[in-house]
Amino acid sequence: MATKGFQGAIFDVDGVLVDSPHERAWREALQDLMAGEWADIRDRTTWSPEAFTSHVYQRVISGRPRMSGALGALEHFKVPEAADRAKVYADRKQQLIVRLIEAREFTAFPDAIRFVLAVRAAGIPMAAASSSKNADRFLKAIRVDTFAAEHGLGYDFVRPGMTLYDFFAADLSGRDLAHGKPHPEIFLTAAAELGLPPEHCFVVEDAESGVRAAKAGGMAALGVARADDRDLLAAAHADLVVTSLDEVDVAALAAHRLATRPAP
Repeated sequence: MATKGFQGAIFDVDGVLVDSPHERAWREALQDLMAGEWADIRDRTTWSPEAFTSHVYQRVISGRPRMSGALGALEHFKVPEAADRAKVYADRKQQLIVRLIEAREFTAFPDAIRFVLAVRAAGIPMAAASSSKNADRFLKAIRVDTFAAEHGLGYDFVRPGMTLYDFFAADLSGRDLAHGKPHPEIFLTAAAELGLPPEHCFVVEDAESGVRAAKAGGMAALGVARADDRDLLAAAHADLVVTSLDEVDVAALAAHRLATRPAP
């Protein structure tokens, strides 16, 4: 058991740092297929536009590599020949997400930027570890210098032109690994690239599979319940669950604790 303060922080991207259009892309891609080339099998599935809820996305897609997420969704909706159709679905989703990124149909969570800046100020190196191959596109598009100036955050390490991507000492996002979440490989690799033992790191995740991956790797897990899924993250054994990263007591990280800020 680590006794010193946390020495590394590992962040998922989609749903933690960025309010990305991934859920929208997965939902619209399947709707397009069911209205078009898969119309002949639609009545043999349990899919409907209303059935593809945020809860379904969080449970069977979020946090997983693209092909795993596609297969998970198709199996959930009992789509015939799901394994054979997964690549078509994954490719359609990727085409949509690229268009949405190019149109800047995403935003960064302000609380996440404030937390990243506070963790950096605490001297804790950070790694990005998302299953998404698009994560670095989001991070490179988010200007932290303008955010800091607009919100009166006077950190002397923020330089002109800095993006969120510049704050991460390692980026594992979208890397081809042998195992996807909930296997801990991506987080163990991130810790290794930070030069740290897993037990000295904490992981920030919004998906059940990501929390389980962190715990399987012997790391502390900070769950961010942005989709009304506090119970789901708690059931995955997150050490702390918050609805906003502004709730986290950054000072407690020096004591190797994940805790909420004390009441004023």
